[in-house]
Amino acid sequence: MTGRFPVEVSGPQLFQTLHEKLALNPRHFTPRTHSKTYSVPKRPYESARLDAELKLAGEYGLKNKHEIYRIGFQLSKIRRAARDLLTRDEKDEKRLFEGNALIRRLVRVGILPEDKMKLDYVLSLKIEDFLERRLQTQVFKLGLAKSIHHARVLITQRHIAVGKQIVNIPSFMVRLDSQKHIDFAPTSPYGGGRPGRNKRKSQASAGGDAEEGEEDDE
Repeated sequence: MTGRFPVEVSGPQLFQTLHEKLALNPRHFTPRTHSKTYSVPKRPYESARLDAELKLAGEYGLKNKHEIYRIGFQLSKIRRAARDLLTRDEKDEKRLFEGNALIRRLVRVGILPEDKMKLDYVLSLKIEDFLERRLQTQVFKLGLAKSIHHARVLITQRHIAVGKQIVNIPSFMVRLDSQKHIDFAPTSPYGGGRPGRNKRKSQASAGGDAEEGEEDDE
């Protein structure tokens, strides 16, 4: 047997070696569990829902409908938690603790307005409220991009930074305190960084033409 173990390692010795490696670093052998991130509609061919999804995908520049399903899945979990808390007494410890934590989290991201900090308003949230807080939407509304689709291109090509961190994920949820720090990255040509490949080529060709013109004048 070759590779990580010497040739003379036999079956029992191999098992003992694997057992020792597992004892030293169990994370290498721990199976990963992937939780569910979205749920598809029960009725796949419902004309009204298909038209609404197509409108959302075009308005917010979404790549596919999985992004809508993912937000819908998150929204359903939030609504389920809010409904469960509303069934409890107003002075119940779980309702006070988890309800305030849920509301603060939604307010921090900008999904829930500060004047509607109640669980009743959580049930009235829509998918559009989440889509408005995406980095792609914020870049377009701040005027950094010509269109919502151009905003997605700028983000994926690492032209946009939130504070000092470059973010290349269009679905990044922007907090209220981070919204004012959205701008072009310092390394981007739009932010004063190194020009792009085509720009450098045009500058080089323009410089060569200028030198040839000076030689002709001489």
